[in-house]
Amino acid sequence: MTRLSPASARPIAHATKTGEVRFGVAAEAGRRLVVVSNRVAMEAPGSKGAAGGLAVAVQAALRSSGGIWFGWSGEVTATPATAPVLVEGDGFVYATLDLARQDYEQYYNGFANRVLWPLFHYRPGFVDYQRADFAGYMRVNRQFAAQLAPLLRDDDFIWVHDYHLIPLGDELRRLGVKQPIGFFLHTPFPAAEVFRILPTHAKIIRALCAYDLVGFQTEDDLSAFRDYLLRWSGAELGRQGEISAFGRRLRAAAFPIGIDVQAIATQAAQSVGARHMRRLHDSLRDRSLMIGVDRLDYSKGLEARFKAFQRLLEMFPETRGRVTLMQIAPPTRSEVPEYLEIRRNLETAAGHINGRFAEFDWMPLRYLNKSFNQRALCGFLRAARIGLVTPIRDGMNLVAKEYVAAQDGGDPGVLVLSCFAGAARELRDALLVNPFDIDGMAEALHEALAMPLGERIERWQSMMGTLKRNDITAWRENFVEALARTEAVH
Repeated sequence: MTRLSPASARPIAHATKTGEVRFGVAAEAGRRLVVVSNRVAMEAPGSKGAAGGLAVAVQAALRSSGGIWFGWSGEVTATPATAPVLVEGDGFVYATLDLARQDYEQYYNGFANRVLWPLFHYRPGFVDYQRADFAGYMRVNRQFAAQLAPLLRDDDFIWVHDYHLIPLGDELRRLGVKQPIGFFLHTPFPAAEVFRILPTHAKIIRALCAYDLVGFQTEDDLSAFRDYLLRWSGAELGRQGEISAFGRRLRAAAFPIGIDVQAIATQAAQSVGARHMRRLHDSLRDRSLMIGVDRLDYSKGLEARFKAFQRLLEMFPETRGRVTLMQIAPPTRSEVPEYLEIRRNLETAAGHINGRFAEFDWMPLRYLNKSFNQRALCGFLRAARIGLVTPIRDGMNLVAKEYVAAQDGGDPGVLVLSCFAGAARELRDALLVNPFDIDGMAEALHEALAMPLGERIERWQSMMGTLKRNDITAWRENFVEALARTEAVH
């Protein structure tokens, strides 16, 4: 990967040879895809970006079409960046901006993560709205738009991601950008009455309507968006997701994000016999493993999960000494007080469970505040008899899908999944639970432990069929093709 000076980078960003955009009606030679996200995950040693599902999808799309991946570098500096740093990737260009300290605190820690994140996850009690933070959020989106606009070609497609950048499309329109612009929300979209808690809800919804295509994870999120528009904006709904609002037309639809099923399955199979897997199996001593893999976040339902595991041991004493819960929860957003509190609460709960139930040769709960590489995680998922995914609210939750993809088809485990995760709309053969029902979750765990092999295989096969049909490639291609078709509306 080659880092380019500003003088040489702009011509390369504009003149890089591109192939065809292989997305149905978008397959026109020379049409580039421009992806914008809060963070840019560069494939380079020492990069701070994590190559998660979104990164894999974005990089694959950009290799097909050529183009730009634009966003925050992850660096915080004393003053705002005056121009993006352009780095040549594998057939496309990374364009990154540093954030000034004030911008980081107000845009990222403030409005994005202490207002939009809790509100969109139905946790209004955690919302801490400050006018200065909203001003910083709008300011950074204007800065992003101003730095992105000179890099655009007339025939580009622009794909903006997630709640950090909702106003970006409107800011680009103000600068005269006419190209098709799509937006995808990775989080849930809240019900209208919850959304109206936000003092600036009208400005946010108007900004969303500046896009040509707005994508959501589930039909429920799409319905909430349409319901708000009908009730509070005087919008008119047309056929095939068309909406007329604020003097323009757009489309809105559900595009549930998927995973690279084959890659996960391959990594899981290759992990068998690896040193870390031998250590895990030796430590379990034929006990059944339950696993949770989540960021340390209040939306993930970890406190309720620990209570449900404790309740399992109380209600079904025969499980004591025969089952182990391993919860992997790497810290995140450590500057936000609510995240420090949940970490303290979970440490206390883990200590209480282990202090009450542990034996000299058995520790019921392994609570790990650390990260593991993708191959190790795939191996852990494959080894687990139960995958425990119980968020209070989640846009999709790809761990649920990764757990299914990682299983041994001859002896698969059981997915216990919150009905409030977006993945529950597709993975209907999981054991669906309500994370507010502790006893119900404990009973589901007991049912999963006792489930016969034939039923486990039948459920797994059904879910794998869904995952293969709706994988990460289908998600990417469906969205970009739908974005291309919006041109016919204007």
